[in-house]
Amino acid sequence: MPTPTRPYLFYDTAVSICSTCYRRVDAKIVFQEGCVYLLKRCPRHGPERVLIADDVDYYRRCREVFLKVPEQPCRNNTAVEHGCPYDCGLCPDHEQHSCLTLLEVTDHCNLRCPVCYAESGPERGGMRDLATLERMLDAIVANEGEPDVVQLSGGEPTLHPQFFEILDACRRRPIRHLMVNTNGLRIAQDRAFAERLASYQPAFELYLQFDSLEAAPLLELRGADLRATRLKALETLNELDLSTSLVVTVKKGCNDGELGRLVEFAAQQRCVRGVTFQPIQHAGRTEGYDPGRDRLTLTELRRKVLEQTSLFAPEDILPVPCHPDSLAMAYALKVEGRLQPLTRFVEPQWLIEGGRNTIQFEKDPELQARLFQMLATNHGPEGAATSLSELLCCLPKVAVPGDIGYRDVFRLIFMQFIDAESFDLRSVRKSCVHIAHPDGRIIPFDTYNLFYRDGLEQSRLAPIRAEIKSFQKG
Repeated sequence: MPTPTRPYLFYDTAVSICSTCYRRVDAKIVFQEGCVYLLKRCPRHGPERVLIADDVDYYRRCREVFLKVPEQPCRNNTAVEHGCPYDCGLCPDHEQHSCLTLLEVTDHCNLRCPVCYAESGPERGGMRDLATLERMLDAIVANEGEPDVVQLSGGEPTLHPQFFEILDACRRRPIRHLMVNTNGLRIAQDRAFAERLASYQPAFELYLQFDSLEAAPLLELRGADLRATRLKALETLNELDLSTSLVVTVKKGCNDGELGRLVEFAAQQRCVRGVTFQPIQHAGRTEGYDPGRDRLTLTELRRKVLEQTSLFAPEDILPVPCHPDSLAMAYALKVEGRLQPLTRFVEPQWLIEGGRNTIQFEKDPELQARLFQMLATNHGPEGAATSLSELLCCLPKVAVPGDIGYRDVFRLIFMQFIDAESFDLRSVRKSCVHIAHPDGRIIPFDTYNLFYRDGLEQSRLAPIRAEIKSFQKG
């Protein structure tokens, strides 16, 4: 009689949550037909099988090669009481400080996108007062000392009546890089507003919503054909040379066929420093979104970009060690719209052993020589000690020698947020993109949208906490 076998290769156990009741459940990670699946079972709602990667080799490299010593915040904000993910704030069990912290200044928006993790819209008010926002900024600084990146978000942050006062409050604090997440409508309509924004450079950047060059995907994702508005905003930003990242929310079967085209378009824009691809997180408002049909993994995104453009090769798009499951990056030099990838010259160990999210290139003369040859300057590698140390990292700050500056560097970022379907406790604890809560907590983006936004902490999380407390009392 033949020995029974499984149809997959068992890789690891995991702790997940049920995507219906959000309670913790046991899970396992398996490899099957070249893909990685999360298999879990809830006693109340039955089994789930979730695709978490379509590239086993890349997934294993993230887990086994790109392992970095956890970098902690200066303080923790909450105690461990109910167990992860029910104590976010950050609690002592979290393994990563905030590489990027969102400061949400309003729930109001001039769009009502069918897909919005914050469920913002014209019908919502919720302008946070300046005093509250200053307290939130102080909490971010207390956690980080010198925060790497703070991003103003919403809603649509440019609609806040004290928007520039908020920017000034950020500037009074030791924030290394300031970003504004915007749909671009006000920039397209108000030249003077855009000019004032440009005065906050350097160490300032726009995170511009730019999902498609076609009408149909914009209607599906944003509820309006915003092509003319987006191009007008980009025209103004190009004229001002205001550093901008194009941010693409990606939905399978909607706009995932034009990712390469968007990269090539972005490379031709004077102001654009790169493109960030973010698959939809199944949280908040997700009209017409079916997680079984529409969800995209980071490895699928990476593969699609590589298939759709010849500008980058597989060795150019690497996991980011602070959270390799959810972040990948590629850097290139941009000269007159042409891209010369740089990441291929980086050994994983340089990423892993670097300082706070940096790589010390000055330690490797051969790499310096290659980079300087590509940069085509007259400067020698002996001048590289301070200027190249932050070239390739998960932060937007870049300095290179000679007349090559931040405007000459182009980056691709792949940022996949964890949702209830793909929830893996090990990965959630490494999250480095966080949101400031008005009460002073700093909460991972992934769990904020699942448990802590608006009334979710009371409606979704309180019953689970009550059950845990009852069990603890025994």
